[in-house]
Amino acid sequence: MVSLERASSAPRLRFLAALVPLLCGLICVFIANIPVSLLAGLVPSPLLALVPVYFWCLVRPDLMTPAAALVIGFAEDLMSGGPPGVWTLAFVLTYALVARQRDSFAGLSGLAAVLGFAGACAFACAVAWITVASLAFLTPGLHLPPLAPIVGELVMTVLFYVPTALVVGWVHHKMVGASRGDI
Repeated sequence: MVSLERASSAPRLRFLAALVPLLCGLICVFIANIPVSLLAGLVPSPLLALVPVYFWCLVRPDLMTPAAALVIGFAEDLMSGGPPGVWTLAFVLTYALVARQRDSFAGLSGLAAVLGFAGACAFACAVAWITVASLAFLTPGLHLPPLAPIVGELVMTVLFYVPTALVVGWVHHKMVGASRGDI
C-alpha cells in the first residue's frame, strides 16, 4: 500500500518541481516591479527575473524551458510597462545564449560566476535596447532611446545577482533537489 501511495505521488511531485523555476521567475518579476521606490526613482529597478532564468538554465535545464523564459519575459513586459515584447525577446534570446554556452557558464565560480551573469545580463539589456531602437527607426518622430537607463538597469541587476541567486539556490536545494532522481 505504501509503494502505491509513493508511486502515485511521484508524478505530482515532478509536476510541482517543474513549476518551481517558473514561479521563482514570476515572483522576481513581481518583486522588482512593485511600485515602491526606496531611492525616489533615482536608480532603475533590477531585472530580478533574469536571475532565475540564468540560474535554472544552468542548474536544471530540464526545468527551465524556453517556454518558461518566454512567460517570465512576457510577465516582465506586462509589469514594467514598457513596449510589449521587448523583455520577452531579450529573455528568450538570453536563455538561448546561456543554454548554448551552458558548459562554459556552469564551470564558473566566485567572481567569474558574477562576471558570467553580467555578460548574460549585458546581452539581455543590449537586445532590449536594440529592439526599442529598431522601433524608433520604424516609427516617425521617435528618437533613439538613451543608454543611461539600460546601463543603470544592468548595473543594478548585477549588484542584486548574488543575493537573488542565493535565494534561488536555497529554493532549489529545499524544493527541487540537485538532480532528476531527487524528485
